[in-house]
Amino acid sequence: MSRVGKAPIAVPKGIDVSVSGSTVKVKGKAGELVRQVAPGIDVKFADGVVTVSRKSDSRRHREMHGTTRALIQNMVQGVEKGFQKALDIIGVGWNAKMKGKQLSLQIGFCHTVDFEVPAGVKVALPSPQRIEISGIDKQIVGQFAAIVRKARPPEPYKGKGIRYEGEYVIRKVGKSQVGK
Repeated sequence: MSRVGKAPIAVPKGIDVSVSGSTVKVKGKAGELVRQVAPGIDVKFADGVVTVSRKSDSRRHREMHGTTRALIQNMVQGVEKGFQKALDIIGVGWNAKMKGKQLSLQIGFCHTVDFEVPAGVKVALPSPQRIEISGIDKQIVGQFAAIVRKARPPEPYKGKGIRYEGEYVIRKVGKSQVGK
């Protein structure tokens, strides 16, 4: 039995969970999320608790047991509190701006780098060097943050780049001059 998969999910008050066939729908104050469950996985909701079980001990069912439980847990947490990722822009003259539904970054290239903000994601700019991405779907929030970071990942010599809040970048020593 999967240790993650066999743990029940406690659903807080104010959140509605409905299971019909292989579809799980979670609705809360922040919004609504719907997900298809993998074949061979059973989801039951009773008395404010969601339980996930598998039909057999085949390798595929064992793999999807814990994964499905974690995905449903993230759905419940997302509609209750939401998820947030913060990015810091490190570099002289580097900044971020919002242009309608586009995030525009000036990050050391001769052109701006523009990103279309996906549906269900909110982007806030408390300062020109900080980007806060939030939403109810953990996967979409994390994926968009990773795409933005990939535009200019932190480099190890000067530390310039876009990094997650609290991310530690291992610094390297530059070349030393030979003959001096």
